[in-house]
Amino acid sequence: MSPRRSEADTAIERLTAELMRLPGIGRKSAQRLVFHLLKRPAAEAQALAAALLAVRERVRACSVCFNFAEEELCAICADPGRDRSRICVVEEPANVGVLERSGAFRGLYHVLGGVLSPLSGVGSEDLHVRELVERVRGAEPPVAEVVLATNPTVEGEATAIHVAAALKPAGVHVTRIAQGLPVGADLEYTDDVTLLRALQGRRDVD
Repeated sequence: MSPRRSEADTAIERLTAELMRLPGIGRKSAQRLVFHLLKRPAAEAQALAAALLAVRERVRACSVCFNFAEEELCAICADPGRDRSRICVVEEPANVGVLERSGAFRGLYHVLGGVLSPLSGVGSEDLHVRELVERVRGAEPPVAEVVLATNPTVEGEATAIHVAAALKPAGVHVTRIAQGLPVGADLEYTDDVTLLRALQGRRDVD
């Protein structure tokens, strides 16, 4: 095997290995992506690399809700037309986009940054629960409702109960999205109609 062929194989393997780090990408999918890129003009690969670097350099957490943002505030927090009396609590930034597409919620959001998972070493201090409580207490105009939209998993339910308990001293009305979502489902992969019904059928949290 020639040195040039060996170097090419190494480069392909390196890129394949890096792509396999992405969620849902196995070896075969990673190799298909690599071979696709090799067939395209070099300018496309350069554009992709530049976009990846720009995301890492420019995207940050919103200083209020912890959604993805390129400025201090995300587009939703900066929008004066949003209903500021309602906050929807989700696990990850990806959930915000899913709920936005449903068109059922026009309030603000709060991203926890995960769920409680003792087995993985994730506790309340690792989530943005304290910031949510402080946000609700200091809100002007006052927050009328906090909607808990964590995923209907064991961890998501435990997190919702914990957040509701943390908010209780603040005296805010706390609701949970209705279980039109099947147990074990992920918001990111739920269709818009199911999400719409779940939001419309939200219930009080005891």
